[in-house]
Amino acid sequence: MAVEKKFVQDGFTKALVNEYLTKELERAGYGGMVMNRTPMGTQITVYAEKPGMVIGKGGKQIRKITRDLDRKFRLDNPQIDVQDVGRGDLNAQVVASRLASSLERGWYFRKAGQSTLRRVMESGALGCEIILSGKLTGPRSRTEKFLKGYIKHSGKPADEIVDKGYSVAIKKLGTIGCQVRIVAPDAILPDAFHVKPPLVEPPEEKPLPPAPAPREEKPAEPRAEEKVEEPKSELDKLLDAPVEKPAEAESPAEAEEPAEAEEPTQTDIAPVENAADEKEAAPSESQESQTPSSDEASEETI
Repeated sequence: MAVEKKFVQDGFTKALVNEYLTKELERAGYGGMVMNRTPMGTQITVYAEKPGMVIGKGGKQIRKITRDLDRKFRLDNPQIDVQDVGRGDLNAQVVASRLASSLERGWYFRKAGQSTLRRVMESGALGCEIILSGKLTGPRSRTEKFLKGYIKHSGKPADEIVDKGYSVAIKKLGTIGCQVRIVAPDAILPDAFHVKPPLVEPPEEKPLPPAPAPREEKPAEPRAEEKVEEPKSELDKLLDAPVEKPAEAESPAEAEEPAEAEEPTQTDIAPVENAADEKEAAPSESQESQTPSSDEASEETI
């Protein structure tokens, strides 16, 4: 068998098994199945609202289903695992079966569709679509659609995040097909995005760079040609200072003044000494003139 024909045959077999389980487990609240091929055989996981009814008393029902799958569909060593469907309002197959049952009981199609849609959205679904097609109100068939929320109809996301269910309601006027599509609350939408608020972070304190190591300065060695001058003392500075010569007197008064630098002669010293003696004698005389005599003092007292 070619590879293409093998894939087609596997898909056809899977559809037949799903249809068989839908009829057999309708009362148990059948919610779909997953078929996987393993080295040990064919693993089939069945989801139902009432797992106890799928297993049956003493496992009678599940043994019957296993035998039918092996004989009718020729599956290689089928192994059935039953699990709880969880929240039935988020399972498309369970919702479609409930909708078909309500239509068979005589509910008006618009009331049944709106109430089912509202119940699914209240359960937290991101989107739901219900399509009813058939003889809804008269002899002519028609299609009615109920849509709310977000639904993908094509592409890979339509196969991954959208749960599909189908059921048939049989009425006197004819059959009504009930098709349900549900996007689960935890589905990751391909075009969803969120804008994060800007985060105001304090500026990072950058560590200070390490201080450079102090350089070792070597004393400059004197060159052989250059002589190191030693510091001069104050006496040497005075000796080296130039002697200022007195400027020539421009006026006759300045010319008569003796030069300060010339040493005094013996003739000049004598009159200086006599002048000093006179200055010493002068104050004594003035003191005598200032102090009154004893006779004058006594007269003033009288």
